[in-house]
Amino acid sequence: MSTYVLVAEDDRKQAELIRRYLVHNGYAVTVVHDGGTALREATRRPPDLLVLDWMLPGLDGLEICRRLRVAGELPILMLTARSTEDDVLQGLDLGADDYMTKPFRPRELVARIRTLLRRSHHTARPASAAPVSPAAPGNRAVLTVGRLTVNAARHQVFVHDRPVDCTPGEFRILSAMAASPDRVFTRSQLLDCLTDHGRTVSERTVDVHILNLRKKIETSPRQPQHLLTVHGIGYKLARGDHGA
Repeated sequence: MSTYVLVAEDDRKQAELIRRYLVHNGYAVTVVHDGGTALREATRRPPDLLVLDWMLPGLDGLEICRRLRVAGELPILMLTARSTEDDVLQGLDLGADDYMTKPFRPRELVARIRTLLRRSHHTARPASAAPVSPAAPGNRAVLTVGRLTVNAARHQVFVHDRPVDCTPGEFRILSAMAASPDRVFTRSQLLDCLTDHGRTVSERTVDVHILNLRKKIETSPRQPQHLLTVHGIGYKLARGDHGA
């Protein structure tokens, strides 16, 4: 039985291009062009994955994400012309698992869909891949790394004495890194902090959370001294001041 993908895109030429590429790659596809129809179709016949345009007429993509997340854990790939970090974070926080900014390459879209579907159906973890868990109450519940303090029991983060408001995903990533300062985490390992209850997210989501955390905890987010990129591998939370 073919994997079923629902495409909600109001630009009919773009929707048809997406449909052709997906059909060519063996997917069963339904295309709709407005938010109300997208929500009804996703509820009537739940797809294996939803490709969802942000700016649909009627209900927009964010509202559809919000409503579908209440009902279940459908993988959602958001298409958007809005590429600022705040816009992307808003979509991710409301339930999108991945996003692509327009214009995009159809072949890359198919590859992203394939990755999301593979992750959503993946249940076994390789023995060599040790799971990464955020710090839990009773197990180093208060973590201090340089000027950063993470209180897992109270779900609080402080830079010096300044409170920092973190989303649940940001907090889980920061807790895991604070429990092992200077350890280099791969994106896949940090992804384990975000993947729960059957929810699927992509490694790009990790990058967006890291960018947002830098805005909150770094003096100069573009030149981070604490939440560092380790090129070709992932990220680490440094104990002291380092160059990015």
